[in-house]
Amino acid sequence: MSFLERAAALPRLGLGVSTEYGARQGDALDPVALRRRNARWGGFLELGVELEKGLDADARAWVAAGLPTTWHFLDINLEDEADFDPGWVTALQKGVAETRPAWLCGDAGLWHFGRRERGHMLLLPPILSDAGADAMAVGVRRLRSLTGLEVLPENPPGVAWVGDRTLLQWLARLAEVADTGVLLDLAHLAMYQEVHGRDPLDGLAEFPAERIVELHIAGGEPRDTDGLRWTEDTHGTDVRPAVWRALDALLPRMTNLKAVVVECERNAIDAVVPLYAE
Repeated sequence: MSFLERAAALPRLGLGVSTEYGARQGDALDPVALRRRNARWGGFLELGVELEKGLDADARAWVAAGLPTTWHFLDINLEDEADFDPGWVTALQKGVAETRPAWLCGDAGLWHFGRRERGHMLLLPPILSDAGADAMAVGVRRLRSLTGLEVLPENPPGVAWVGDRTLLQWLARLAEVADTGVLLDLAHLAMYQEVHGRDPLDGLAEFPAERIVELHIAGGEPRDTDGLRWTEDTHGTDVRPAVWRALDALLPRMTNLKAVVVECERNAIDAVVPLYAE
């Protein structure tokens, strides 16, 4: 079946929260406490996973309770065949069996440069070209085959970009060649549009919104570096107006939208309540 046929079987998860190993420090957000505060806000937990580190106590508690999850990989360059080594694949399959995610997703960039090493967490943007998208599509298809789950590539953050395609053109090409849905991070998209001097809605009308399965919404902090204006992806609670503009523009067209993650894992629960309500 094609992705648009397969999408009908994907569960509708609603609003959720993301986490990664060690995210809860001090008074940072406890995902289970958020769900207790309002079950609609904590509909699912997106597990950000480096397989070398595994799951922390918060993630394990959520999984042990049998609550819905998605798996956000933090340790694979999808276009790099060497990253699909047997040890990593076996560990991934074991992790997926334990956590039972609805699907896999992750930033479609370079999580490491050179040989994969624990702790890299580099996340460089991809090269925005048709050839780059086609190479990454091979990895998306391979990961889908290895896990039996949909694999949703995410537009990554970045300040400096190279290539002859816009970010949205590149993501659309990747989705088409891989025959997949996508995770559209609206905060990352706003960062890209800003640094290129584009309107927040540039290119959205042409984007295949029916392929958007998941959205990310997050706050960011404006920065100015020697005259270069950019936004840091802080996962804070101050969501930029460009994010809401893009959301409003896309809402009528996202016929396969199943999940929205509010990325705010390092904030106190009282600080994120207004954002979830909004």
